[in-house]
Amino acid sequence: MEYKKITEEDIRFIQNIVDKDRISQGISNLNLHSIDQSHHKPSLPELVIWPIKEEEVSGILKYANERFIPVTAWGAGTSLEGNSIPVDKGIVLDFSMMNRIIQIREEDFQADVQPGVIYQDLNHKLRYKGLFFPPDPGARASIGGMIANNASGIRSIRYGSTRENVLRLKVVLANGQIIELGKNTQKTSSGYDLLRLFIGSEGTLGIVVEATVRLRGIPEHFSACLVSFKDIYSASKAVFQIMRAGLEPVCLEIMDSNCIKVVNRINGLNLKHLHTLIIEFQGSSKEALKDSVDMCEQICKDLGYKEFIFGIERDDYKRIIDARHLLGESMRKYHPGRVHTVTDVAVPISRFPELILFAEKLTKNIKIPAYIFGHAGEGNLHLAFMVKEEDSEEWHLVDEIKDKVTDMAIKLGGTCTGEHGVGIGKRKYMEKEHGDSLFWMKKIKELFDPHGILNPGKIFP
Repeated sequence: MEYKKITEEDIRFIQNIVDKDRISQGISNLNLHSIDQSHHKPSLPELVIWPIKEEEVSGILKYANERFIPVTAWGAGTSLEGNSIPVDKGIVLDFSMMNRIIQIREEDFQADVQPGVIYQDLNHKLRYKGLFFPPDPGARASIGGMIANNASGIRSIRYGSTRENVLRLKVVLANGQIIELGKNTQKTSSGYDLLRLFIGSEGTLGIVVEATVRLRGIPEHFSACLVSFKDIYSASKAVFQIMRAGLEPVCLEIMDSNCIKVVNRINGLNLKHLHTLIIEFQGSSKEALKDSVDMCEQICKDLGYKEFIFGIERDDYKRIIDARHLLGESMRKYHPGRVHTVTDVAVPISRFPELILFAEKLTKNIKIPAYIFGHAGEGNLHLAFMVKEEDSEEWHLVDEIKDKVTDMAIKLGGTCTGEHGVGIGKRKYMEKEHGDSLFWMKKIKELFDPHGILNPGKIFP
């Protein structure tokens, strides 16, 4: 597709849709919207626009579609696979001003929000009502961005990813048409499930301008455990055994000993330098939680744990979870002068120990700092490296390891990305993972966006 460059005539037309003070060609704004939190190459857009109304988004897309101008939606820029980088320049729509919590309907356990709402801000407001929005990817992500990438987080093992926590969307299509997907009901079997089709589509089929999200009650009782193992394979086997026992943890995270060293140093914790599981249980009674913790300890004991800590106070547990969320940032502080890059894959839970052992063998004797962690209860492995920015040999080795881990995940019946999305970085694996169905994904893209203006250069090889 050959896209048109933005002209002065285009800008004059757009100024009839959006106020001048919410349109910028300033180099600082262009730079800010040229790169997300990934290591992928920046690409400057030609124009940044901050819409505040769905009618503005509709007008811009209708005009861009007629003029063959690419449009990329921007949430908070926290993507990790180049998902929001405007690789074909054009317009970036920054939704940070479209950030109203429209309505909270606590009796229905629902909230209507605009895409620029930061999920932590929504949860801060909800906590006074005893409710929360469960997906928790860690970064200050916008709900629109979370919908685009189907973000997950540490509690998705119990509550599901973003896809399971969105009931309704209002979406603007490439031609400017505004459509509604889904219903304000907990279930429906009416027609095709277009709602789930758009969640995780990375803004390539349409742009979300409003969402109804599902809320949950904050549990009254919780219990947290830290379990340490000498080897990472035993820790990963414990994950499988805990899940097989039907204990239903709310959080089941794994961090290797290298991760523990970093969080101790940067976050002021005092954990043993061993491979560690973070486990959280929630329930309606302390007695039921005690039974779950006791069974969990027995499983870990049979696998030779080195330490089992339970009964952690809420404030101490929050410090540990915050450290897990800030792991990438802590790695940067721990390795000044190096660049952070991370990949994620997911496999069936029974194959997780095999995958994690494979990743450990690949990274064991390299000189590049490497870290293994992830949402273990879902078989979701994260592998991070701290690379010298100008060292082509290090980058080549890291890319080689990422390829091998991703190939292994697909071979084990898994996926090239569990939660970070495809973006730029995972496009090359799509044919291997999806085979003939990739052809039909392209057909869907062509149907909704025949001119290919929506976030081009993403998802497809």
